[in-house]
Amino acid sequence: MKMRHLLCAAMLAFSACIPAIAAEPVEAHLTVAKEVAGPRIEPEIYGHFVEHLGTGVYGGLWVGPESEIPNTRGWRNDVIEALRRIEVPVIRWPGGCFADDYDWRDGIGDPAKRPVRLNRWWGRVPESNRVGTHEFMDLVELLDSEAYIAANMGSMSPMDTSRWLEYMTSDSDSTLAKERRRNGRERPWRVKYVGVGNESWGCGGNMRPEYQADLHNRYATYLHDTLRVASGDGQRDDHLVEVLMERSGAHMDAFTLHYYTIAGEWEDKGPATGFGLDRWAKGLESALGIEERIVAVSGIMDKYDPDKRIALYVDEWGTWHDPAPGSNPGFLQQQNTLRDALVAAVSFNAFHRHTERVKMANIAQMVNVLQAMALTDGPRMALTPTYHVFDMYKPFRGATPLKATLETPRWREGDIELPAVDASVARTADGRVVLALANLDPRRSARVRTNLSGAVQGRILTADAIDAHNTFARPDVLVPTPYSAGGEGEALTLELPAKSIVVVDLPR
Repeated sequence: MKMRHLLCAAMLAFSACIPAIAAEPVEAHLTVAKEVAGPRIEPEIYGHFVEHLGTGVYGGLWVGPESEIPNTRGWRNDVIEALRRIEVPVIRWPGGCFADDYDWRDGIGDPAKRPVRLNRWWGRVPESNRVGTHEFMDLVELLDSEAYIAANMGSMSPMDTSRWLEYMTSDSDSTLAKERRRNGRERPWRVKYVGVGNESWGCGGNMRPEYQADLHNRYATYLHDTLRVASGDGQRDDHLVEVLMERSGAHMDAFTLHYYTIAGEWEDKGPATGFGLDRWAKGLESALGIEERIVAVSGIMDKYDPDKRIALYVDEWGTWHDPAPGSNPGFLQQQNTLRDALVAAVSFNAFHRHTERVKMANIAQMVNVLQAMALTDGPRMALTPTYHVFDMYKPFRGATPLKATLETPRWREGDIELPAVDASVARTADGRVVLALANLDPRRSARVRTNLSGAVQGRILTADAIDAHNTFARPDVLVPTPYSAGGEGEALTLELPAKSIVVVDLPR
């Protein structure tokens, strides 16, 4: 046994170490054309979602200005600095299901006098409202981001949403604008996106599509100078998409899709760590299914919006595993592994292939919840493998996807058969070609031959264990390392270890 495999067994005995098979790599072929494949990749595809859920806000992002944990006006510095490095373009807040039970007036004014409410959706714990509109908009500005406000259509009136927007964005002498100033904010904020409800088919009101369409039109009438985002599909419901596009298309600027990757069934999602190859394959099969749903929803949208005026926002996506043992099950706390990183990679690749519709995506969620960027415990913080994928994919922001043909072998685990390699190719504004390649096969390496030539530099993310992950004690178990391939005037071939992600760019 090679020393690498001995170390794997000794250091990660609790994990599923799957060394690559000692054989010739499988062969894949990537042919890249000069023609563009669609509009540019909008930076908002790398957006985020923050909900008042578990320790996603309190403890994860917010510790309060009085905390001994270093912070800026209550936002913990270590997390903020990490998020700045990945250049967060847009943040959706305050939910999720929480949004349709949220009264914005609970979160303004003197923090000591704000009412304490019960968070009915997530753990039935007290919600202090210490983080409200002013605090969230401060976070948006700290991260040089855009605000995507999820408005309460489930339990509040259109007037409430209209007045919330006036409070935030008016530079007039209206009573609400003056109240904002008294509460400490002189200048109005910019609110670019407003979600008209959330999952209206479920926690947002259990509405029939026909009723939701009428209600959406009513609310949207009172939203001015923002992009109006309709609550869309999350249950593979083509009828809902048809009804909303037909009846409400004229009153929306975007339509949402929610898609969660589950390595099992809803009632048995499977563990975040300590899983076997069956759950590895099932998780990646589920992740690849996001493209099928994008195609289906886009096809229905095309019937009613052939000019593609209405964008598709995948404003909740990511992995959903069983909660961490010993945690509050309503907090949706889970570890984040190499499998999650590959889910992120294939999801980004799918978004890149459908830029004619997909203009935003928001991973669920930013810190400590589901497929998070970072995990915290008191003063400690660890970045996740998914965070590193966001960082590796930064060159794709604003780049233009190129037409490419990928011929890849397939691999099988039980009844599941999947492609070995998934890829994305784009040209940056300065003329570089950016390649992202993911080897989904947990056992065999892949050799990807291309029609390109030259030397490439970039980074690779890989490990021996299929559930390799970072912890507070060992935060650098799974981090990107330098990668290079090819040479001047040579045909470009890239070697991909089993279960790996590679992102490289080819200079002009």
